[in-house]
Order: sequence, then structure tokens, then C-alpha cells
Amino acid sequence: MFVFLVFSLGEILPPDLTAVGISRRIPEKDAFTRAELDAIADKLVLDDVNKDKWTPFSFIFKPHHNILTGNYDVNVLIAALEAKGKKVVWHDHRTGSSSIKLVDDSLTGMMLNVPTKKFGGLWRSRHWVAFRKIHGIWYNLDSDLKAGKPFQNDEHVLEYLDNIISQGGQVFIILHEKCSL
Repeated sequence: MFVFLVFSLGEILPPDLTAVGISRRIPEKDAFTRAELDAIADKLVLDDVNKDKWTPFSFIFKPHHNILTGNYDVNVLIAALEAKGKKVVWHDHRTGSSSIKLVDDSLTGMMLNVPTKKFGGLWRSRHWVAFRKIHGIWYNLDSDLKAGKPFQNDEHVLEYLDNIISQGGQVFIILHEKCSL
């Protein structure tokens, strides 16, 4: 099960906000398995109108699922969340984080796609990070953390988001289906 998809849940109860702790609290109907995400990625491949432009590497480095890193592209995540009745809005980075209404009842959570460097900068990639408000507190639910990291207040969340945006990160806002910004 994947922590970044906790947006489809009702409330998750602290104190165990580790990836394992969260996944134990996710009802099967509200979580996505690797097989389900793979099926969405495969369907997107079948529906791809640009298949004729693929190279032999396209079969190794699939367009919607990187086998080496395990990452899925945004199209897979959006399709999975929409299947659970959520709406995904790509945040316009030019407006900064101040345009995100953190107190809006329609806001379910956020997904961040952040640039990462490993092995002394030799390996550059991107990483998905989930943000979710749990019992009135915003948490960074990054799977690379040992536990969810709480933010002291909304201003700290916005500062963090501005920092991510300034480094080339992207913010995706997750809303309840029938809501808009």
C-alpha cells in the first residue's frame, strides 16, 4: 500500500504516523496496491496515442512507471485518485504557496513532486511526497521519513511549499470531487 495515497481516507489516528503505522490503518478499499497502480499505468500505455514514436528504450523505461525507481508518473496518480472521487489540481507555481487555501474544507491534501539528488549529485530524480491535515495539524508524510513530520502552523507549511517550489518542485492539490478552487 502506498502512503502518498492517504488522501482517499477518512481520519487517520495518531500517534503512529510511520509509513507502516499508516498503512495498518488504511482499509483495503481506501488504499492502492502496486498491482492496481501497475494496471492503471498499463492502461495508460494502451491508450497512448504517441506509441508510434516510442523507441526500444520505451519498453524498458515505461512512460508511466519507472521500474528502476518504482515511481509512477502524475497521470497514474491522478487516475487513481479520481477513481476514489478526488479532484487533482496542478498548482500554478508562479503564484507561490500563498494562493493555496489550507483552511478550505474541500482540501483533502497535497502531493508534492520534488527534485532529488543522490550519490553526490550524480543521480537526479524526482520523489513524491504526501501532505495531509490530520486532527487539525498538517503532516509531511514523505516515505523517506521515519515518521510523519508535523508542522507547527499553516505559515510553516506555506514556507515549506515555497521552498519546494523555488527548487523546481511541483504541488498538486487534492480536493473532494465536486469542489473547485
